[in-house]
Amino acid sequence: MTVFPLVNRQTVSTPPLYPERIVQFGAGNFLRGFTDWIIQTLNEQTNFASGVVVVKVTPGTYPELEAQDGLFHVTLEGLRNGVFHSETRRIDCLQRFVYPYVDFESYCALARQPEVRFLISNTTETGIRYHAEDRLTDTPATSFPAKLTQFLYERFQHFEGDSARGCIIIPTELIVHNGDELRRIVLLYATQWELPHAFVAWVTVANLFCNTLVDRIVSGAPTAEQAQTLTERIGLEDRQLVMAEWYHSWVIEAPARLHDELPVQGTGLGVQIVSDVEPYRQTKVRILNGLHTAMLPFACFMGIETVHEGMNHPTLSPWIATLAYQEIIPSMSLNQEELRLFASAVLERFNNPTLNHRFSSIALNTLAKARVRLVPSIQGYHAQQGTLPTRLVLALAAIIRFYQGTWNGQPLPIQDEAWVVEWFAQLWQASMTPAERAQAVLGNETLWGENLLNVEGLPHALAEALARLEDEPLLTLL
Repeated sequence: MTVFPLVNRQTVSTPPLYPERIVQFGAGNFLRGFTDWIIQTLNEQTNFASGVVVVKVTPGTYPELEAQDGLFHVTLEGLRNGVFHSETRRIDCLQRFVYPYVDFESYCALARQPEVRFLISNTTETGIRYHAEDRLTDTPATSFPAKLTQFLYERFQHFEGDSARGCIIIPTELIVHNGDELRRIVLLYATQWELPHAFVAWVTVANLFCNTLVDRIVSGAPTAEQAQTLTERIGLEDRQLVMAEWYHSWVIEAPARLHDELPVQGTGLGVQIVSDVEPYRQTKVRILNGLHTAMLPFACFMGIETVHEGMNHPTLSPWIATLAYQEIIPSMSLNQEELRLFASAVLERFNNPTLNHRFSSIALNTLAKARVRLVPSIQGYHAQQGTLPTRLVLALAAIIRFYQGTWNGQPLPIQDEAWVVEWFAQLWQASMTPAERAQAVLGNETLWGENLLNVEGLPHALAEALARLEDEPLLTLL
């Protein structure tokens, strides 16, 4: 066995060079362990034959991935039908990288490539957002939707509005109706920038914006012990290897004709093209993602580092299961038995001992996640049951307390937009009672997109939960 310092095209068999049909905005662990793994499977099993050009949405570059010529491995581990399996696959569909902040013309040139057909993104829950200061003349614009508008306008101009040169746009950000929202903001920029009416018509008619739902736990880099085992397995060291679970689901809301271009049928992939993604979205976001977000602050307060550790904690684990079955599921109007089966599968997935799914990575943009994952369950429970869910309210209070930044003198892994961090810093520096803090947080419509003071009883319940977090031992609250 030869162990190479890095994976690159000189140390492995030459991978195929596919036509650059896919532009991928971002190259984080999730996109590589989910989307690129699916593209790799399609390239291997069908005539999809599509290469990926990665666009970095934020300043900087991807030096580690470039050092490996875009090659990396994905290792899947976990239970399949009750039996443990492990598989490592090399991913070779990434062809090259484009950096708009370094070379904006290369980004424009990419928009002019005729073979480009799919645009895929994952810019986190805060990525699909309107930024009023963005301009067409920026090189590049700040927000992802503005960058996308620049890309589409360049393509529209170059191909003179040819409808055959439109794109299939598949965002994977976990926000409600992500495709619809992305299209709305693109059209908003088109109006703000006074772009031609013909461009607006081309965006609307020639391009397909798909609402989607994605589901796979991608834990990221392996532990040192796992890395050594995997190096021996594949015969070389891959510093960009991504660990993920077996389970995966990609639900895409689109016309059935998308099957003609995305040949997923007969592949065994968990990719579905459906007429309405909403039932799938609500089930996944409120149960799986909601449980992750609810666990986060308590795990960080207790010094628990991974989801698997949390699922084996004698107090936190049963509390999370009770939260799922007694509060989240009763907050939803979908088939209750199907929801219980889904929750059972989720809890089993959380207990995967090989996934090093760290709460420090789950902590990214926690406030935005709570807005999408927890608040609708609180509102739904109140509407369905006529009272407030005490555990969900406690989880919301714990997230607010999390943004104080420390617990028992230890720093907490806050990773959020600067304005969110600053707002909460001021909240906790001010001399306030729990009731006043609850009022300030719930009444901040910028945080939630609505005034949560209007939820009957929530200000009082949240104030009580905040007070208990300060006054009572943590374990007695769960």
